Amino acid sequence: MAYQSINPNDGKIIKTFEHFNKSQLEKSLATAESCFQAWRHTIYKDRAAIVNRAAKLMAANVDDFAKLATLEMGKRINEARGEVIFSADILTYYADHAENFLKPMTLSPKVGEAHMESSPFGVLFCVEPWNFPYYQLARVAGPQLMAGNVVVVKHAGCVPQCAIAFEKLWIDAGAPVGTYTNLLITHEQSEAVIDDPRIRGVALTGSVAAGRAVAARAGQNLKKTSMELGGSDAFIVLEDADLETTIPWAVWGKMYNGGQTCCAAKRFIVVDSIADEFLEKFSSALSALIPGDPMDESTTHGPLSTEEALLQLIKQVDGAVKHGAKLVMGGKRLNRAGSFMEITILTDIKPENPAFRDEFFGPVVCFYRVKDEAAAIALANDSDFGLGGSVFTQDIARGKRIASQVDTGMMFINNLDWADAELPFGGIKYSGYGRELGNMGIQEFVNKKLVRITEHSAPN
Repeated sequence: MAYQSINPNDGKIIKTFEHFNKSQLEKSLATAESCFQAWRHTIYKDRAAIVNRAAKLMAANVDDFAKLATLEMGKRINEARGEVIFSADILTYYADHAENFLKPMTLSPKVGEAHMESSPFGVLFCVEPWNFPYYQLARVAGPQLMAGNVVVVKHAGCVPQCAIAFEKLWIDAGAPVGTYTNLLITHEQSEAVIDDPRIRGVALTGSVAAGRAVAARAGQNLKKTSMELGGSDAFIVLEDADLETTIPWAVWGKMYNGGQTCCAAKRFIVVDSIADEFLEKFSSALSALIPGDPMDESTTHGPLSTEEALLQLIKQVDGAVKHGAKLVMGGKRLNRAGSFMEITILTDIKPENPAFRDEFFGPVVCFYRVKDEAAAIALANDSDFGLGGSVFTQDIARGKRIASQVDTGMMFINNLDWADAELPFGGIKYSGYGRELGNMGIQEFVNKKLVRITEHSAPN
């Protein structure tokens, strides 16, 4: 199936792009490898000049980039603008800090002297999802290009215009051809790319199934990987939480990007003494959201990214109800054109219900009552995923204690604000491994070489 732009607001096909043929793919890989041989020796200052120009071009053309994202995957225009600005900020962050992050580190051996130095791997293959069509690209391009690597990218099939626009950004910024390359390729061609000896590392953001397949293929080739996969993040509300501040975070945590976020709040775990009040206020706040054209700034509830995504979510909700879950609100598609779903709340989800383990990627709330703090922690940890989570309490020390006991890569106390270039992003368990952003994000695909100097004689 070709790459296709379909507007999820009305279901109309906008544009279709053919896959690369064998010679186009070979030319792209050969160009990337040739580019790396020069780019790896480009000094940080010159790399930073190009990356900074790319950031400035994004910031200067926010609406152009944002409208493409809204058109192709239905992201509300205000959120799309925010994503573009954040993507530019990530590029600027690595342009400013990469040299310091990768400077040689002095060691202290018992004899002589030693240091660790960093060098790039080479050509990296990045497989990226549709839900953040620029941010996902920026958080691999920024650090890896500054580290001296070059990247070839397979973007999601439903956002080809975003993918092409981001590639053009680098050419416009003066990057050598081959520094950043967009590949319009099939899954079968992706396997060939992973097998190719010119590819030295693989980064994927996507589903657990995609992670298994790509990591297995890369593993057969003994290639380093990083995997940022799904999540089923807990949103823990304790009895002393301030609901005036908690409810807005609950709405944002669930409905940002239409709920199509790996680290969205997905399981709402509320202590029983406050559960009724929370659910009433949360339901009311969700019901106030207004469905509409995501290009309209007054819209507060946009479509899902594709018709396939909508049908999958409805199937999951129907299955949850069939296995005993209670439908408090929603559960169906909205009666309008486009891939819109009613905001949905499910309760009474038992461990034997498939919904207890599933990730719901959209506007579906899974609500749980627990008797106390210990039960909240136990339920939060009873998940195959381990990406992020949050806890709401007026006792910060208590919040820190709980955050330390929840098995995830990230925890947030009285907020759900993961959008900071300085903060490492990633998870454990089925949520994957490795980190992106922050100092850790640039270290994933660099060789850490030990250099030791001594003048003593060899042992007898």
